[in-house]
Amino acid sequence: MNNPLKYLATFKFWKELLVMTGGMMIAAGAVYYFMMPSNLVLGSITGLSIVTSNLLGLAGISIKVSVIVTIINALLLMLAWVLIGKEFGAKTVYTALILGPLLELWERICPYERLMEDGASSVMGDPLLDLICFVLLVSISQAILFRINASTGGLDILAKMVNKYFHLDIGVSVTVAGAIICCTAFAINPFRMVVIGLIGTWMNGLVIDYFTASLNKRKRVCIIAKDHERIRSYIVDKLHRGCSIYDVQGGFSGEQHKEIQSLLTQDEFANLMNLIRTEKLESFITAGNVSEVYGLWNNRRRGSGGLKV
Repeated sequence: MNNPLKYLATFKFWKELLVMTGGMMIAAGAVYYFMMPSNLVLGSITGLSIVTSNLLGLAGISIKVSVIVTIINALLLMLAWVLIGKEFGAKTVYTALILGPLLELWERICPYERLMEDGASSVMGDPLLDLICFVLLVSISQAILFRINASTGGLDILAKMVNKYFHLDIGVSVTVAGAIICCTAFAINPFRMVVIGLIGTWMNGLVIDYFTASLNKRKRVCIIAKDHERIRSYIVDKLHRGCSIYDVQGGFSGEQHKEIQSLLTQDEFANLMNLIRTEKLESFITAGNVSEVYGLWNNRRRGSGGLKV
């Protein structure tokens, strides 16, 4: 992003813009339909905004939750730009600033009052069900945005800071920061609702880690084969991935072999296995899941930069 104008003309920019908008639509829907009607205060800036809006209402000052969300996010974005990086900051500027308008959009499309039965205090009619629906939807949104180095703003900015500087899992970072915010709900909610919020914050961290690991999952493949050159050529020339080759000796036979190791996506691994089956390549294969990859691999393929091993 050294040349912003050039970046705006790339496919990557428009693809990520679409992903960010879709992710934030999911997050805004979760907040509007499951968090706001039941006054659930989970560990999030939206939860803090609900508390603030209620306290201001008691003082005779009426400010919408969406407005408070936008104000708090604007302040946190300054920290994101300085402490996390320009790319994360720029993307989070967009996602954070559209959350308030998207809440208004959901309200215009279908006010949550239409979905509530007579006498019900929330859309689902039960705080626990509202909690589960909210956590599932917002966690999917957060995992999608974290994957492209963006976030929903607010608490995610604080969590990203903890993740970057203390190297904790992103889910743990969300849980720790969120639990602190949850405790502010004692000002407007009974003890039972605060406990539900704390449970939801903990669940949110677990689900984020699950979805993040699923989205980032790679296969670490180790192959010992007589025709190792055929497999190496397919990985490098067809899949456009790097690989490492080691000399190994069989402990039982004492024979010398070549072992190929490579990191592949799920689809690439399936294609490689299909080649081995189709061409009946005699081989011994082990594969394991890798949930995090650091360094120059970073989704880049051979020929587009990055480390070629």
